[in-house]
Formats: sequence, C-alpha cells, structure tokens
Amino acid sequence: MSKPEQSIPSARRLIGSLRDMGYEFATAVADLVDNCIEAGANQVDIQAEWDGDSSWVSIADNGSGMSPAILKEAMRYGSERDYSEDDLGKFGLGMKTASMSQCRRLTVSSQTKGAGSITSYSWDLAHIGKTNRWEILPIAQSELPWTTKDKFKEGFRTVVRWDELDRILGYKHPYGESARKQLAQMCSEIETHLSMVFHRFLSGEAAKPRVRISLNGNPLEPWDPFCRKEKTQRLDRCSIPVEYNDATGKVIFDPYVLPHQHRFSSTDAHERASGPNKWNRQQGFYIYRSDRLIQSGGWSDLRTLDEHSKLARIALRFDPKLDEAFKINVAKMRVQLPASIRGDLVKALAPVLRAADTEYRKGGGTKPGGKPMPSPKSDVPAPEQNGKSKSNAANNIERLFTLDEAFEKLLSVASKREQLLLKEVFARLRKKT
Repeated sequence: MSKPEQSIPSARRLIGSLRDMGYEFATAVADLVDNCIEAGANQVDIQAEWDGDSSWVSIADNGSGMSPAILKEAMRYGSERDYSEDDLGKFGLGMKTASMSQCRRLTVSSQTKGAGSITSYSWDLAHIGKTNRWEILPIAQSELPWTTKDKFKEGFRTVVRWDELDRILGYKHPYGESARKQLAQMCSEIETHLSMVFHRFLSGEAAKPRVRISLNGNPLEPWDPFCRKEKTQRLDRCSIPVEYNDATGKVIFDPYVLPHQHRFSSTDAHERASGPNKWNRQQGFYIYRSDRLIQSGGWSDLRTLDEHSKLARIALRFDPKLDEAFKINVAKMRVQLPASIRGDLVKALAPVLRAADTEYRKGGGTKPGGKPMPSPKSDVPAPEQNGKSKSNAANNIERLFTLDEAFEKLLSVASKREQLLLKEVFARLRKKT
C-alpha cells in the first residue's frame, strides 16, 4: 500500500461554508456564554456597540482564563481537549463557528491569574481570503482596543470580540438609523434568549455556581418557563430509562400546567409568561442538557400545537452521556427524541394534556385587578353561518383571536424582516391596551 498523503481542506472555502451552520445572533452569543460558564465564570459581560463599519460585539468573562498555549489550541477548528461529562461544549467548534457566522474578524484575548501579559489571536477572513491558509494572527497587547484592555483592568480574564459584523447588520456599509435600530432590536432578542436558555444558571438552580450576565450594563433576569411563583400545577415527575449503543441513562419527565390567564398575579406576569414566541408556540417540551436549555417548546413530532394544550410545559432533562441518542447538534439548538422513548413519552403526556385542557376551559373569572375577562378563544376559525363567511376581516380577528394569538398567526407567515416590523408594531399596541 502506498504511503497516505494529507489532503488539507481549502481554508477559504471551508471557513466560508462553516459560516452557514444555522446560527442566529442570539444563538451564537449563547454558544460563547457556554464557554464562559465552562471556564468557571460567575460574571459574563456582553457589549454591542453600533458605529457603522466599526460596530463591534464583545463577550467578557471572569473565569480562569487561558495560557498562550491553551488559547492557541482553542482557536483551532476541531480543537483537541478532554471534555468532562457535564461540559456545555462538546465538538471543539462552537466558539469559532458561532463567531464567524456573525462577523469577519474574531479576536480572542486571555490572561490567566497572575500572568503579566495578555495573549491575543485573531481569525481574519480578509487574511484567509488572500492566503487560503489556516493561519491565525497574533495580536500585540498594544494593538488591542481600549475597550478590551479595560475589561482586563476590571478583572475579566477572557474577552471575545467580533468586528466587521456583516451577518449581523446585513449592510455592506451599515450606517444610518435602520442599521442602528436593527442592532438594538437584535440586542433585545439576545436578552430574551439568554434569560430563557440560562435561566437555571441565572437563578442559582443549576449544579454549577450562579452566573450573572449583563448586556450593555443591564443585568439579565431569569425567565422561568414554568412560572413556579404563580399558581402553576406541578404534576408527578417520572424517570424514563434510555439505552443507546453502549450508553445507558435516563430522561427526567417533569410536567407543569400553567394557570389560566385570570389566575395570574398580574397582567404583566401573564404577558411575561407567554415567552419569546408567545403562548401557543411555547407549549411543549423544554429540553435541558447540563441545566442548559436546548429546546424551548414544541412537541418534537409527537403531536401538533393545540390551543387547548397551550398551558402544558414539560421539562425534559437528559444525561450528557446520552448526547448521541438525542443527536444534539453543534449549535446546540436542536435535539431529536430517541425512538425508544417516544411511546413512553406519549403515555406520560396523557394526564398532563388532560389537566392543561381542564385549566384552559375554566375560562371566565376576572383579569388581574378584578376586571371581567372573556372566555378563552380558539385558534380555529368559526364555521360559516347560513353558507356565508364573515366578510369583515378585522372583525373576524377581533372576535376569534386575542392580541397575542393574532401576533402568533402573523409571525408564523412573516419573513424575517417583516417579523422585526411586527414586533415593533405589536409592542406599541400592547402599551396602549
């Protein structure tokens, strides 16, 4: 047999392809927060600064920091390191693929405790485009922006910085009010997403120490999908065994039925409980790996979304050693339920769905504050009467849908750009109602 020869992928072509792994701005930032938590940080500071072509994003943490050798290895695509079972990372790709999905230049600076200098390396798409080589660029401490240097003076140990935000701002030269508003809107989405994904870390419920996360100086509050401070019903928890190849473990099925609208402590509490995607699309499974939320809502093809089950939310927690069984992806945005437990889940769901339907149908009562409240409306249109459909579309929406339900319907068929506009319009509507 002839001597094997190396076949090194084209740097220019492969890194360009890896930019399209499906990350959005919020999920990319969440992937970097994973690294911060793994490094033992209890404080994560995120900044997003709009300045036209010079706009930037940084994620700083006060974890253990990295030595020059460890940082250099961390910058390698497919970095080799031993992951412990409960680490949030897994593939050795997250920091690079998440970052480069959003920007054209990634710079990571780090300093271990007691070290005198800051080590920095950069992936720069312009350099890779010219050389077509897998080369990271060393950055001298004197060349770092003052905003990065200040973070180290404040006690942070690692700073990840994104420059040339071509994917975030979506403009070749992102000047003007539209680009500024777009970044502000995306920051709002980051806040909502991180408050949900890391709610167990923010609240101190996770196995690891409590973490404080701030965005542009504002501390994030945890968003509890199960509203446990309200009159939520917690149903019987059960454990479902899983075997996959040589791995054995269990899935914890922890079901909740949220209260009907009129039993919430306030209108604001009910609105906050609706979640980023609003009531109907937030029903279903909340799947956790090592206390980190991977999937927020949806029934994973076990059933369809239903107005009468929208109060049902189930926490599913699985052992990290079952990652292959759940087919968790690099971006940690999707999991697939193992076929071997789907039947058990359907059986476990039956009493939860009955309880959710009963709570939903209670209706009536009063809104928080004592105001009369109408019975809940269905997402299913009313049948035609006397062979004629209602002609007034505005009246149809008013009679059939709440504001939240109308928002969900419109959002489900809107393009990404239209979704941003819808969110602004409905935010103004909610302030007036």
